[in-house]
Amino acid sequence: MAPRAETRPEARRRAKSTGRWAICALLGLFGAEPALALYPKKGDSDPHAGVRDARRRVIQGIDVSRWQDDIDWQKVKDAGTRFAFIKATEGGDHLDPMFRKNWAGAKAAGVPRGAYHFVYWCRPAKDQIRWFKRHIPRDPDALPPVLDVEWNGESAKCGKKIPRDKALAKIREMLKGLQEHTGKKPIIYTDITFHEDVLEGEFNDHPYWLRSTAAPLHHRYERKQWEFWQFTTTGRVPGIGGDVDRNAFFGTEHEFAAWRDGRYDIGARKWRGGEPKVATTPKPPATPAGLRTPKAAGGTPLKFLPPGKIPRAASRDVATTGSLASRDD
Repeated sequence: MAPRAETRPEARRRAKSTGRWAICALLGLFGAEPALALYPKKGDSDPHAGVRDARRRVIQGIDVSRWQDDIDWQKVKDAGTRFAFIKATEGGDHLDPMFRKNWAGAKAAGVPRGAYHFVYWCRPAKDQIRWFKRHIPRDPDALPPVLDVEWNGESAKCGKKIPRDKALAKIREMLKGLQEHTGKKPIIYTDITFHEDVLEGEFNDHPYWLRSTAAPLHHRYERKQWEFWQFTTTGRVPGIGGDVDRNAFFGTEHEFAAWRDGRYDIGARKWRGGEPKVATTPKPPATPAGLRTPKAAGGTPLKFLPPGKIPRAASRDVATTGSLASRDD
């Protein structure tokens, strides 16, 4: 059979793809993307320049579900993954078939992990809370649970939207149920469409995890702060066979560690018991005239380097299709 002639749109897409990869290669050669140095083992099969700031963040993680199949969690950990959100439940009757395996595997490898529940708007909140409690263990070492709220228009069984007041009431009830079960304040995951329709100005004391795969967060979300940024759905991480969602934590190492220990509320930006004093790097003593600079073993002069700074630029996205979860109708 003769090869099919390439159409004009296909040629444009091929040229665009080739150009994008050439640009990425040049950026790597000239050091324009610090993340390549920070995370040489991680990548993206379809990188977007609009989310470059997220790739610069020091604390990086992933979210996974059955679509990632079997995961080698030790390789994921060794690649520098600092946290993972794992799909657990959906609605009032669906358990992700890979949840238990992923939950145990991440813990065994030492990857901090939290479970997320995908809200199904056609089921009562009490049914969904009961289902979550049935399948999510109370693990004191786990990250806080995540409530994934977005419209599920692609569902064959429940693609409808509900009024804003009813959606807020359902979210409020489920947040309370998840917190009572785990003892930890839940994180809210959402996309731009649902945030605009329902969440603007709401639940400001809860940590927010926002989706933006083509632009900085502050360009699209009317929100002054957030804690996690899902910046790509085409990430590549050793230990995972195909694409995976990658995420960045917006905070310092100190805040991340304190949040995990329960000493810092990242949503309300409050310390429990008051903010502890952070040790600062002492200045080197002045060398009196006539004395030599202190030297290390081998006679090399000691260099006192200033502490590194973590960029805290606020950033938000174009509405895109796809999400953390899709209903298995």
